Amino acid sequence: MPRKSPRSRRKGGATPRVPASPRVRSAPGQSRARAASSRAEHPLKGARPAAGAAKKKAARKPAPARRAVASPARAPRAATTPDPVRVRALLEQLRESYPGARCALDFDSPLQLLVATILSAQCTDERVNMTTPALFARFPDAASLAGAAQAEVEALVRSTGFFRQKARSIREACADIVARHGGEVPRTLEALTALRGVGRKTANVVLGNAYGIASGIVVDTHVTRLANRLGLASGTDAVKLEFALMPLVPREEWTLFSHWLILHGRAVCNARKPLCSTCPLAPHCPKLGVTLSR
Repeated sequence: MPRKSPRSRRKGGATPRVPASPRVRSAPGQSRARAASSRAEHPLKGARPAAGAAKKKAARKPAPARRAVASPARAPRAATTPDPVRVRALLEQLRESYPGARCALDFDSPLQLLVATILSAQCTDERVNMTTPALFARFPDAASLAGAAQAEVEALVRSTGFFRQKARSIREACADIVARHGGEVPRTLEALTALRGVGRKTANVVLGNAYGIASGIVVDTHVTRLANRLGLASGTDAVKLEFALMPLVPREEWTLFSHWLILHGRAVCNARKPLCSTCPLAPHCPKLGVTLSR
Protein backbone atom coordinates (compact mmCIF):
# COMPACT_ATOMS: atom_id res chain seq x y z
CA MET A 1 0.00 0.00 0.00
CA PRO A 2 1.63 3.20 -1.05
CA ARG A 3 2.28 5.73 1.61
CA LYS A 4 0.65 9.11 1.52
CA SER A 5 2.73 12.17 1.39
CA PRO A 6 2.58 14.56 4.32
CA ARG A 7 0.89 17.14 2.14
CA SER A 8 -1.83 14.77 1.11
CA ARG A 9 -2.27 13.71 4.67
CA ARG A 10 -2.72 17.30 5.74
CA LYS A 11 -5.30 17.88 3.02
CA GLY A 12 -7.20 14.83 3.74
CA GLY A 13 -7.17 15.13 7.47
CA ALA A 14 -8.00 18.85 7.57
CA THR A 15 -11.31 19.66 9.06
CA PRO A 16 -13.60 21.42 6.65
CA ARG A 17 -14.05 25.12 7.39
CA VAL A 18 -17.48 26.37 8.34
CA PRO A 19 -18.51 29.11 6.00
CA ALA A 20 -18.89 32.45 7.75
CA SER A 21 -22.22 34.06 7.97
CA PRO A 22 -22.82 36.25 4.99
CA ARG A 23 -22.24 40.03 5.51
CA VAL A 24 -25.47 41.81 5.60
CA ARG A 25 -25.21 45.06 3.64
CA SER A 26 -26.99 48.01 5.07
CA ALA A 27 -29.67 49.83 3.26
CA PRO A 28 -28.67 52.80 1.16
CA GLY A 29 -27.94 55.84 3.34
CA GLN A 30 -27.94 53.79 6.55
CA SER A 31 -24.14 53.87 6.95
CA ARG A 32 -24.02 57.66 6.50
CA ALA A 33 -26.70 58.21 9.09
CA ARG A 34 -24.89 55.88 11.48
CA ALA A 35 -21.61 57.76 10.91
CA ALA A 36 -23.32 61.09 11.49
CA SER A 37 -24.82 59.84 14.75
CA SER A 38 -21.41 58.56 15.77
CA ARG A 39 -19.84 61.94 15.09
CA ALA A 40 -22.59 63.62 17.09
CA GLU A 41 -21.92 61.31 20.06
CA HIS A 42 -18.16 61.69 19.79
CA PRO A 43 -17.30 65.09 18.30
CA LEU A 44 -13.89 65.54 16.80
CA LYS A 45 -11.32 67.71 18.48
CA GLY A 46 -11.67 71.32 17.38
CA ALA A 47 -15.02 70.79 15.65
CA ARG A 48 -17.62 73.51 16.15
CA PRO A 49 -20.89 72.51 17.71
CA ALA A 50 -24.02 72.66 15.65
CA ALA A 51 -25.40 75.50 17.78
CA GLY A 52 -22.36 77.67 16.96
CA ALA A 53 -22.83 77.04 13.26
CA ALA A 54 -26.45 78.03 13.54
CA LYS A 55 -25.52 81.24 15.29
CA LYS A 56 -22.93 82.04 12.65
CA LYS A 57 -25.46 81.40 9.90
CA ALA A 58 -27.96 83.65 11.64
CA ALA A 59 -25.31 86.36 12.03
CA ARG A 60 -24.83 86.44 8.28
CA LYS A 61 -28.37 87.59 7.76
CA PRO A 62 -28.56 91.35 7.20
CA ALA A 63 -29.80 93.23 10.22
CA PRO A 64 -33.00 95.17 9.77
CA ALA A 65 -32.36 98.78 8.81
CA ARG A 66 -32.60 101.19 11.71
CA ARG A 67 -34.49 104.37 11.41
CA ALA A 68 -32.14 107.31 11.29
CA VAL A 69 -32.78 109.85 14.00
CA ALA A 70 -31.36 113.32 13.46
CA SER A 71 -29.27 114.50 16.41
CA PRO A 72 -30.11 117.94 17.75
CA ALA A 73 -27.87 120.68 16.36
CA ARG A 74 -25.32 122.05 18.79
CA ALA A 75 -25.34 125.73 19.43
CA PRO A 76 -22.06 127.43 18.47
CA ARG A 77 -19.84 128.47 21.32
CA ALA A 78 -19.95 132.14 21.99
CA ALA A 79 -16.59 133.91 21.82
CA THR A 80 -15.44 134.99 25.26
CA THR A 81 -15.13 138.77 25.38
CA PRO A 82 -12.71 140.21 27.97
CA ASP A 83 -14.25 142.13 30.82
CA PRO A 84 -14.29 145.82 29.82
CA VAL A 85 -13.52 146.86 33.39
CA ARG A 86 -10.43 144.67 33.48
CA VAL A 87 -9.30 145.87 30.05
CA ARG A 88 -9.68 149.49 31.15
CA ALA A 89 -7.60 148.79 34.26
CA LEU A 90 -4.88 147.16 32.14
CA LEU A 91 -4.73 150.14 29.79
CA GLU A 92 -4.51 152.61 32.66
CA GLN A 93 -1.69 150.66 34.27
CA LEU A 94 0.23 150.38 30.99
CA ARG A 95 -0.18 154.13 30.36
CA GLU A 96 1.16 154.86 33.85
CA SER A 97 4.07 152.40 33.59
CA TYR A 98 5.35 153.55 30.17
CA PRO A 99 4.60 157.26 29.77
CA GLY A 100 7.35 157.91 27.21
CA ALA A 101 6.65 154.97 24.92
CA ARG A 102 7.75 155.49 21.31
CA CYS A 103 9.02 153.56 18.33
CA ALA A 104 12.34 151.88 19.05
CA LEU A 105 13.57 152.26 15.44
CA ASP A 106 15.55 155.41 14.60
CA PHE A 107 14.30 157.33 11.55
CA ASP A 108 14.16 160.84 10.09
CA SER A 109 11.60 160.25 7.35
CA PRO A 110 8.78 157.86 6.48
CA LEU A 111 11.06 156.17 3.93
CA GLN A 112 13.72 155.51 6.55
CA LEU A 113 11.11 154.03 8.89
CA LEU A 114 9.78 151.86 6.07
CA VAL A 115 13.24 150.49 5.30
CA ALA A 116 14.09 150.02 8.99
CA THR A 117 10.87 148.10 9.59
CA ILE A 118 11.65 145.74 6.71
CA LEU A 119 15.09 145.14 8.22
CA SER A 120 13.66 144.52 11.71
CA ALA A 121 12.07 141.19 10.72
CA GLN A 122 13.79 138.43 12.74
CA CYS A 123 16.26 141.01 14.04
CA THR A 124 16.60 143.26 17.07
CA ASP A 125 15.88 146.97 16.86
CA GLU A 126 19.36 147.71 18.24
CA ARG A 127 21.03 145.88 15.37
CA VAL A 128 18.82 147.68 12.83
CA ASN A 129 19.72 151.06 14.34
CA MET A 130 23.41 150.16 13.96
CA THR A 131 22.90 149.21 10.29
CA THR A 132 20.68 151.94 8.85
CA PRO A 133 23.01 155.01 9.19
CA ALA A 134 25.49 153.64 6.64
CA LEU A 135 22.69 152.49 4.35
CA PHE A 136 20.92 155.88 4.34
CA ALA A 137 24.21 157.75 3.90
CA ARG A 138 24.92 155.75 0.75
CA PHE A 139 21.31 155.76 -0.55
CA PRO A 140 19.40 158.80 0.81
CA ASP A 141 16.14 158.50 -1.15
CA ALA A 142 13.83 155.99 -2.82
CA ALA A 143 15.21 156.56 -6.31
CA SER A 144 18.79 155.76 -5.27
CA LEU A 145 17.68 152.63 -3.41
CA ALA A 146 15.60 151.49 -6.36
CA GLY A 147 18.58 151.82 -8.71
CA ALA A 148 21.13 150.33 -6.31
CA ALA A 149 22.94 147.12 -7.11
CA GLN A 150 21.59 144.09 -5.27
CA ALA A 151 25.03 143.02 -4.08
CA GLU A 152 25.82 146.45 -2.62
CA VAL A 153 22.59 146.61 -0.61
CA GLU A 154 23.14 143.05 0.60
CA ALA A 155 26.60 143.96 1.87
CA LEU A 156 25.22 146.92 3.84
CA VAL A 157 22.36 144.97 5.51
CA ARG A 158 24.12 141.61 5.93
CA SER A 159 24.29 141.89 9.74
CA THR A 160 20.47 141.96 10.07
CA GLY A 161 20.04 138.42 8.75
CA PHE A 162 18.10 137.20 5.71
CA PHE A 163 19.98 139.99 3.90
CA ARG A 164 19.30 138.78 0.37
CA GLN A 165 15.52 138.81 0.75
CA LYS A 166 15.55 142.05 2.74
CA ALA A 167 17.71 143.81 0.15
CA ARG A 168 15.38 142.66 -2.62
CA SER A 169 12.28 143.81 -0.70
CA ILE A 170 13.80 147.26 -0.06
CA ARG A 171 14.76 147.77 -3.70
CA GLU A 172 11.40 146.55 -5.04
CA ALA A 173 9.38 148.65 -2.56
CA CYS A 174 11.40 151.75 -3.45
CA ALA A 175 10.94 151.05 -7.16
CA ASP A 176 7.16 150.93 -6.64
CA ILE A 177 7.28 154.16 -4.61
CA VAL A 178 9.14 155.93 -7.40
CA ALA A 179 6.92 154.53 -10.19
CA ARG A 180 3.53 154.94 -8.50
CA HIS A 181 3.93 157.75 -5.94
CA GLY A 182 6.67 159.99 -7.28
CA GLY A 183 9.19 158.91 -4.67
CA GLU A 184 6.97 159.73 -1.66
CA VAL A 185 5.81 157.03 0.76
CA PRO A 186 1.99 156.78 0.50
CA ARG A 187 -0.29 157.60 3.43
CA THR A 188 -2.94 154.90 3.15
CA LEU A 189 -2.96 151.29 4.26
CA GLU A 190 -4.15 150.06 0.86
CA ALA A 191 -1.41 151.89 -1.04
CA LEU A 192 1.32 150.76 1.35
CA THR A 193 0.34 147.09 1.34
CA ALA A 194 0.24 147.23 -2.47
CA LEU A 195 4.01 147.85 -2.48
CA ARG A 196 6.20 144.82 -3.02
CA GLY A 197 7.82 143.63 0.20
CA VAL A 198 5.43 145.59 2.46
CA GLY A 199 2.88 143.80 4.63
CA ARG A 200 0.18 144.97 7.01
CA LYS A 201 2.52 145.16 10.01
CA THR A 202 5.04 147.37 8.19
CA ALA A 203 2.26 149.60 6.88
CA ASN A 204 0.80 150.05 10.40
CA VAL A 205 4.23 150.96 11.76
CA VAL A 206 4.80 153.62 9.10
CA LEU A 207 1.31 155.13 9.29
CA GLY A 208 1.15 155.18 13.09
CA ASN A 209 4.66 156.47 13.82
CA ALA A 210 5.65 158.52 10.77
CA TYR A 211 2.25 160.01 9.86
CA GLY A 212 0.31 159.69 13.14
CA ILE A 213 -2.51 157.79 11.39
CA ALA A 214 -4.13 155.02 13.44
CA SER A 215 -4.70 152.37 10.81
CA GLY A 216 -4.39 149.32 13.05
CA ILE A 217 -2.45 147.68 15.87
CA VAL A 218 1.07 146.42 15.21
CA VAL A 219 1.27 142.76 16.25
CA ASP A 220 4.75 141.31 16.72
CA THR A 221 6.01 138.46 18.90
CA HIS A 222 5.74 140.48 22.13
CA VAL A 223 2.20 141.66 21.40
CA THR A 224 1.18 138.12 20.48
CA ARG A 225 2.56 136.67 23.70
CA LEU A 226 1.10 139.31 26.01
CA ALA A 227 -2.31 139.38 24.32
CA ASN A 228 -2.65 135.66 25.00
CA ARG A 229 -1.33 135.81 28.56
CA LEU A 230 -3.53 138.75 29.48
CA GLY A 231 -6.60 137.01 28.06
CA LEU A 232 -7.28 139.79 25.56
CA ALA A 233 -7.16 137.50 22.52
CA SER A 234 -6.08 133.99 21.62
CA GLY A 235 -4.11 132.46 18.79
CA THR A 236 -0.94 133.26 16.88
CA ASP A 237 -2.28 134.67 13.62
CA ALA A 238 -1.18 138.32 13.55
CA VAL A 239 -4.09 139.59 11.47
CA LYS A 240 -6.73 137.80 13.57
CA LEU A 241 -5.13 139.08 16.76
CA GLU A 242 -5.09 142.63 15.40
CA PHE A 243 -8.79 142.59 14.57
CA ALA A 244 -9.57 141.05 17.98
CA LEU A 245 -7.61 143.75 19.85
CA MET A 246 -8.83 146.81 17.97
CA PRO A 247 -12.35 146.87 19.53
CA LEU A 248 -10.82 146.65 23.03
CA VAL A 249 -8.50 149.65 22.71
CA PRO A 250 -9.50 153.23 21.88
CA ARG A 251 -8.48 154.12 18.33
CA GLU A 252 -6.29 157.02 19.44
CA GLU A 253 -4.21 154.58 21.52
CA TRP A 254 -3.70 151.86 18.90
CA THR A 255 -0.12 152.91 18.17
CA LEU A 256 0.78 153.45 21.83
CA PHE A 257 -0.82 150.15 22.83
CA SER A 258 1.66 148.25 20.66
CA HIS A 259 4.58 150.18 22.18
CA TRP A 260 3.30 149.51 25.70
CA LEU A 261 3.07 145.77 25.17
CA ILE A 262 6.44 145.61 23.42
CA LEU A 263 8.15 147.49 26.25
CA HIS A 264 6.40 145.44 28.92
CA GLY A 265 7.25 142.21 27.12
CA ARG A 266 10.92 143.10 27.02
CA ALA A 267 11.21 144.42 30.56
CA VAL A 268 8.85 142.23 32.61
CA CYS A 269 6.74 139.66 30.76
CA ASN A 270 9.48 137.84 28.90
CA ALA A 271 8.90 134.57 27.12
CA ARG A 272 10.67 132.01 29.33
CA LYS A 273 10.22 133.22 32.92
CA PRO A 274 8.12 136.38 33.39
CA LEU A 275 8.56 138.54 36.48
CA CYS A 276 5.03 138.00 37.78
CA SER A 277 5.97 138.81 41.40
CA THR A 278 6.87 142.41 40.50
CA CYS A 279 4.55 142.93 37.52
CA PRO A 280 2.24 145.96 37.86
CA LEU A 281 -0.38 144.16 35.74
CA ALA A 282 -0.51 141.11 38.04
CA PRO A 283 -3.83 142.04 39.76
CA HIS A 284 -5.56 142.12 36.36
CA CYS A 285 -3.66 139.32 34.59
CA PRO A 286 -5.00 135.72 34.43
CA LYS A 287 -1.49 134.46 33.50
CA LEU A 288 -2.79 132.22 30.76
CA GLY A 289 -0.12 129.79 29.59
CA VAL A 290 2.38 130.81 32.27
CA THR A 291 3.95 127.69 33.81
CA LEU A 292 7.09 129.18 35.33
CA SER A 293 7.56 132.68 36.72
CA ARG A 294 9.64 134.69 39.14
